[in-house]
Parts: sequence; C-alpha cells; structure tokens
Amino acid sequence: MRAVRGPRRTRGRAALAALAVSASLALTACGPAGETAGPAGSPGSAGPAGSSAPAGPSATAKAPTPAASKPTAAKPTGTKKPAAPGPSATCDHKMPIAPDLIAVNRYTPEGGSHNLIVRHGNWSCGTPEDGAHFEPVGKETFIPIAETAEITATAPIVEGSAPKKITLQQLIDWVVAHPDAGRPFRYHLGADGAIDTLDEIYLP
Repeated sequence: MRAVRGPRRTRGRAALAALAVSASLALTACGPAGETAGPAGSPGSAGPAGSSAPAGPSATAKAPTPAASKPTAAKPTGTKKPAAPGPSATCDHKMPIAPDLIAVNRYTPEGGSHNLIVRHGNWSCGTPEDGAHFEPVGKETFIPIAETAEITATAPIVEGSAPKKITLQQLIDWVVAHPDAGRPFRYHLGADGAIDTLDEIYLP
C-alpha cells in the first residue's frame, strides 16, 4: 500500500503546481499591456498605489494693467498772418462803375460802323499817379465810335506820357495788333450815341 501512495502524492503535488502556474499566467494575460499586477491587485507603478503628482496651483492670468493715457500735447497755435491792409480812407467804392471810364479790348466793324469792344469799370483805389489800376466790371459790351471822334493817346500807343492826337484808323490799327490790352480811356457820347471824344489815360 505505501508503494502505491507515493506516486499518487507526487502526481497530486504536480497537479497543484500546474494549477498555480496556470492561475499566474491567467492574471498576467488579463492585465493591461505593459503592466504587471502589483500588490493588492493594483497595477504596478513607480510611485505608491493610488498616488499622483500633486496638481500645482491653477495659473490665474494676470489682468493687463491699463496703459497710462498719454496727455495730448496741445498743438502750438501758429502766428496769424497780419490781415491784408484794407482800402485807404480816401478810397471810394460807392460807385463801382465810373460813368465815363472804359477799358478798350478789341475792335469790330459789325453793323457797318466802327465799334469798340469794351468793359466799364473804375480805379482800384486812389488815382493812376498813386499806382491804382483800372478794374473792369461786368461783361464786355460794344460802343460805336464816330469817324470824326477826337482821340488822344499816350504810351504805349504813342511815345511818351503826354497825350497826342491820333486818328481813328491809328487807334484801330493798334487795338487790332494788341487785342485784349485793356487800355483805360475816358470817353464821351455824342447826340447819336457814338463816342465823339476818347482820351487814353496814362499809366506810369
């Protein structure tokens, strides 16, 4: 009987050892890949079971400091230009158009008569001797001039500042050769409405 029990015990111990190996392999196969079962059935890790790195304090974004508003520099006020001098006390602009002054621009024989194309006006301020200039006003118009009109002229129509008598044809030739020259003249109308006297005003 003892010879029989020996082999049975050996086979029983071998079976228990095989079961233990099978159980160990089963536990290893069921765990996550790359992990081995640690103590108390918890997965192995570098630190203690259930421990994790303490979370640091949550970073709170620092509120941006408002930029200091720069004071607006006041722009330096430019020096005002002196106002242009106004007309002198002796300047009279109450009558913008003189009744006997014209600027002669061109000539036309339309209508079968001699006609001067002119603009009426007046002196800017003072007199020609004071440096005043003739200021035409309004649109161009034409005035007939008689063939017998008495005409005097100065420079640049004739030489010198002293008035000299010229004929109507001499006046016409100069005006045609110098259109829109605007030379100032003092004129007078005859009974027929045509110019009978025409005198150029010398401008220094």
